[in-house]
Amino acid sequence: MNYDAFMEPLTWFLTGMEKHSDEYDPHLYGDGEGFFRAMNYHMSKLQTPSLMVSMNELSNHDHSRFLTRTNQKVGRLASAGAEAAAEGIRYGVFREAVMIQMTWPGAPTIYYGDEAGMCGWTDPDNRRTYPWGHENLELLEYYRYMSGIHNRVPALKKGCVKQLLADRQLIAYGRMHGKYKAVVAVNNRGTEREVEIPIWQLGIEEEEPLVRVMLTTEEGYNVGAVKVEHSQGYVTMKMPPVSSVLMITHVEEFFTAAALKE
Repeated sequence: MNYDAFMEPLTWFLTGMEKHSDEYDPHLYGDGEGFFRAMNYHMSKLQTPSLMVSMNELSNHDHSRFLTRTNQKVGRLASAGAEAAAEGIRYGVFREAVMIQMTWPGAPTIYYGDEAGMCGWTDPDNRRTYPWGHENLELLEYYRYMSGIHNRVPALKKGCVKQLLADRQLIAYGRMHGKYKAVVAVNNRGTEREVEIPIWQLGIEEEEPLVRVMLTTEEGYNVGAVKVEHSQGYVTMKMPPVSSVLMITHVEEFFTAAALKE
């Protein structure tokens, strides 16, 4: 189930919440260094074949829905009531979580309804009926894009992972598999920030094209091939509040119909 090496470090970093919504920890919330320390420690306990097929879940049948955790409220069905599970939720944070889920080593595993925007406290509230006819269509489409990118890009399915940046409310990492590289950055802060990502650590050459294929924000997401400028081994970019970005090399092999935007 990979709680230790995925669900828990991710939840603490993005929301500060324990996976049952039983506790809020402001020190773990947004701790980029702590995120990587926890991931590295727990991933080291797994053999590589096991790690690469571990179930990377945001929610499941035993814990509160991740979308509910984004409201940063401690509660359960008996104490808070069902409606409170959907109060104050943050879709921008949820999109960041899906970005990491689809780009981190392991097997992205979707608990039914997460893709439709379901909320719920811990068991049994997390097992609500699927919202047929009331799905969040924007989230459904975002999941389709991200799962498609994951399935196409070898670096995301088979690649090793390397930490690139870690700060308060900020992480960036790379995936590498042969000539294929991917770069992910997450700004969980509520304000815009400029980041300088050392892509040279992934072996990306000066003249090697790097293309953004997904950007998420609080308002939604932007999919499409957008060329990313880099110089002397670094990408310098302004990231919107509560945003994430995915950039890859050799985009033409996976998205031949996409026109590059300068």
